[in-house]
Amino acid sequence: MTPVLEVSRLCVDLPLPAGMLHAVRDISFQVGQGETLSLVGESGCGKSLTALAVMNLLPQGARRTAATLRFSGLDLTRASEAEMSRIRGNQMAMIFQEPMTSLNPCYTIGDQLEEALREHRPVSRQQARERAIYLLEKVGITAAGSRLRQYPHQLSGGLRQRAMIAMGLMCGPSLIIADEPTTALDVTIQAQILSLLASLQREFEMALILITHDLGVVARVANRVAVMYCGQVVETGTVREVFEKPIHPYTQGLMDCIPVPGKTPPGQPLGSIPGLVPTPIGQLFGCSFRNRCPRASRACAASDPDLVELGPGRAYRCLLSPEACLGPARAEGR
Repeated sequence: MTPVLEVSRLCVDLPLPAGMLHAVRDISFQVGQGETLSLVGESGCGKSLTALAVMNLLPQGARRTAATLRFSGLDLTRASEAEMSRIRGNQMAMIFQEPMTSLNPCYTIGDQLEEALREHRPVSRQQARERAIYLLEKVGITAAGSRLRQYPHQLSGGLRQRAMIAMGLMCGPSLIIADEPTTALDVTIQAQILSLLASLQREFEMALILITHDLGVVARVANRVAVMYCGQVVETGTVREVFEKPIHPYTQGLMDCIPVPGKTPPGQPLGSIPGLVPTPIGQLFGCSFRNRCPRASRACAASDPDLVELGPGRAYRCLLSPEACLGPARAEGR
């Protein structure tokens, strides 16, 4: 199956007074039609900048390079701004993290949804309005016709997020990038938004890139996962592979922070990852995780590990062998 999006050796550098910030370093992944890929990691590890690099929405002064950055057969590294404008919101859409700052407070919900369609399709205002009502109903917003006349501040957080999803679907894109779509929502609304995204993806057969730091979200909706740390992918695999047998020490640390029903005794302290994420400024040496890794050695400071392929879609970035990373307990699945 030909990937909808193919990314190879993507890098994003940002010039700062302290030096060059290497925010995204040598990222590679692909996502196919109807598939959900989740980018996971702590805040500041480069997940959102990776998505913005794909959309070519990086901050002024940022430098993007890639060996391959191909969307539906189009080389995005050579695409002009006019070509990207025709793609964004049309074939490729993004659901941003905070809808209150993404929706324009000066325009009604209807104006913003209709504009998204009329910008890319030769349709009348009435046709755009009918499409907006249809999609608002599709995402679970009742009385959709009257909602079109409301402003963003008149909607709750959950309804604003649903309206953002409807806006992303206005042109029937083949790829949706959802950047922390459940942030700041309560648990009940989070579950509703996740179920909604999963059902809409199945119905419209879209590719979905889900950016999150919540592993519970990943377990619910993703097919494959790429774990990021300090601008790099440190482990990839199917959700089952990564959750059942995490190889990289960072991934293991993330998993240890999650209580497991039936396995984690009540009152037992959860795991944690000591230390802080280093700032990737200037010339970088060695493994970025070494200052927080329980298995670090002198070799980790001298050599930057490559991504080791273990099979189709399964890889990890560490100098140690998988057996040495796993240890006896994890190798037996405990």
